[in-house]
Amino acid sequence: MTRTAPRSPWMLDISDLGRRPGSMIETEREIPAPADLGTDVISVPEGQTLPLTTRLESVVEGVLVTGTVRATAVGACVRCLDPVSINVESRFQELFAYADRAAHHREVGAEDDETEQHVVVDGYIDLEPLLRDTVVPALPFQPVCREDCLGLCAQCGVRMEDDPGHEHVDIDPRWSALAALAEQAEPAEDD
Repeated sequence: MTRTAPRSPWMLDISDLGRRPGSMIETEREIPAPADLGTDVISVPEGQTLPLTTRLESVVEGVLVTGTVRATAVGACVRCLDPVSINVESRFQELFAYADRAAHHREVGAEDDETEQHVVVDGYIDLEPLLRDTVVPALPFQPVCREDCLGLCAQCGVRMEDDPGHEHVDIDPRWSALAALAEQAEPAEDD
């Protein structure tokens, strides 16, 4: 029987590993980033080359995958909207169960809601969901260009770094009647 290789670069062929516990294969490869790898604020551009290092270990239940993926995420500073580029290195470890072992666990009553179970399908493991779950949480929730970024003025949008003394005098509308009286009283004092 001949298998055709899947078209996704995120799929790893484990046929050389075998099912003998203790067998191990280490791989290094570069894969393109999938679409939507990130958030609305910061993400890894689709197609960016991601270095991926993996160690595949055969265990009784399946294949234990341990590895590291590196990426460069781009986005905008949440304070000043300047471009931001952040290097991310994420480590992961996950068990991909053999299909027969996964079926056995379901038969003996393992709870479906315990955890999401990854399964070896036709001698391949799909790393995309695992790497998505690894990279996206490693991205900053609110990326900034610098920790001391002053941002933009909330009223007029001027860059606070360009004009550090920039400020607006706001009078509480509840005091506006008193401000009007104070303006009327000022010319009288000058006379």
